[in-house]
Amino acid sequence: MGATEGELESARVARILREDIVLGRRAPGTKLVERDIAAELQVSRLPVREAIRMLVSEGVVVTRPRKWAVVREYSLEDVRNFSEVRLMLETALFVLAAERHDDETLAHLHEIVEREETAARDGDVLAARSAAAAFHQYMVVLAGNDVLAELTETFVTRLRWIFGTYEDAGAMAASHRELFDAIASREVPEVRRLVEAHLEAGREATERRFLERMSRRSADPQTDDGDEDVAVGD
Repeated sequence: MGATEGELESARVARILREDIVLGRRAPGTKLVERDIAAELQVSRLPVREAIRMLVSEGVVVTRPRKWAVVREYSLEDVRNFSEVRLMLETALFVLAAERHDDETLAHLHEIVEREETAARDGDVLAARSAAAAFHQYMVVLAGNDVLAELTETFVTRLRWIFGTYEDAGAMAASHRELFDAIASREVPEVRRLVEAHLEAGREATERRFLERMSRRSADPQTDDGDEDVAVGD
């Protein structure tokens, strides 16, 4: 992914790593080794170091002093706590979106839904996940509430990271199409019902994946290999 106009190198590296993490390309527990990332992205180690610090501040990466950074592991309690936060924030956003959207913002939301549906039909799971995330994030624009936007920004990376991985892209796209239709019709009670069911299904699926991952890890535990690369500055 190339840099956008005026984007700092460290911000570009952070953007790429963030997408890798939230889309599941770098799983929880994956090491983020400076020298390897710098070579992969053809940058020096300094912007990689700065990017990792950004991701630490966003809560999706942790560091081990004088060793390496890793994609943070999340617990079942994290899933349940963030589910509660997500339900409150996103229900408010979706309801306000139904009440406040205009023709221009609705047209853009429709384009996102169509992009997600196309990716799902084509079997491009990562593109479908990216569009699905854009669908949820665009509710901030439709809602038009700056305070909610600030609150959402605080949690958005962790919410995408915990809930953004799923197997059935077609089912997710169909759920978003239902939500779009209800928003377009300004059917607030239906929007509330659909979004609560949508988020509950996401919570259940995330908990199931978490438990499956823990079961696999128990059956085949991985040991620390002692890599001494320093991911964050001395």
